[in-house]
Amino acid sequence: MSVRNRWSRRLFVATFLVPPLLLYGIFVVSPYAQAFQIAGTNWGGLSPDYDFVGLDNFRRIVDDKYFWNALKHNAILLVLLPVVTIVLGLFFASMISVGGRRDRVGVHGVRGAGVYRVVYFFPQVLSVAIIGVLWKEMYSPNSGLINGALEAVGLGSLAQPWLGDPRFAFWCVALVLLWSNVGFYVVLFSAAMQSIPRDIYEAALLDGANRVTTLLRVTVPLVWDTIQVAWVYLAILAIDAFAVVQIITDGGPGFSSDVVGLRLYDTAFKEAHFGYASAIGVAMFFLTLTVAAMFLRVTRRDRVEL
Repeated sequence: MSVRNRWSRRLFVATFLVPPLLLYGIFVVSPYAQAFQIAGTNWGGLSPDYDFVGLDNFRRIVDDKYFWNALKHNAILLVLLPVVTIVLGLFFASMISVGGRRDRVGVHGVRGAGVYRVVYFFPQVLSVAIIGVLWKEMYSPNSGLINGALEAVGLGSLAQPWLGDPRFAFWCVALVLLWSNVGFYVVLFSAAMQSIPRDIYEAALLDGANRVTTLLRVTVPLVWDTIQVAWVYLAILAIDAFAVVQIITDGGPGFSSDVVGLRLYDTAFKEAHFGYASAIGVAMFFLTLTVAAMFLRVTRRDRVEL
């Protein structure tokens, strides 16, 4: 290839790569960099005046009981959300994809599998705002569907002010996060299972494997790459969880359902401490990066070739 042709090719590639990279740098990388800068100041968000305080904001995080309370809730979600979502997603996807009756045709999915996938995926069609408002109304103590259903079946004694009781508020939000995410991973795992040859399932059937054994010894190893990606995404969601919490409980009552993302938001926009809020954001950045790297490391295993 001549020098002229090489330069023409590089110019052609640069013409398509430079503009999007420039936009990405301005609108994505630049705000991240500014957050690191603001984290070292006492900026209030409105006045152009501020002073550099160095690492004082990060020292403040160490002594901030509200931050550690929020982080505790994120830690619970970090354990609960990926585990329960992936287990339920694998179970439902397995039932849809290979849970039908085993006959002379072989192993196949249940009847109406496409309909089930649509039903499970439906929460993904709704925006986070709609999901939050919908469940907030369902939890309403007087007119909510949950207490109304309990009254209708004669279990009115179990009715509670769900979002107004510190014992239940956080778990109510966790339930919403599970409900809104399981369906997506059911469809994702179902798609991954479609690539597994049915001969493998039929061989497991001939060897006398039951459904649980087939799921654990055949399906899970063959879709492990997909499970690993799901685990990382759910971990990131658990560290954030801002939108649903802010809409349903706003961290209450008494900070009983607070999360770090909401703590950052309140610190910046309600207390006007943008410098400290940026320090919380930087801490979240490194926490998310660490958790993602750790999950990828822990869940790494040899790829199973078909």
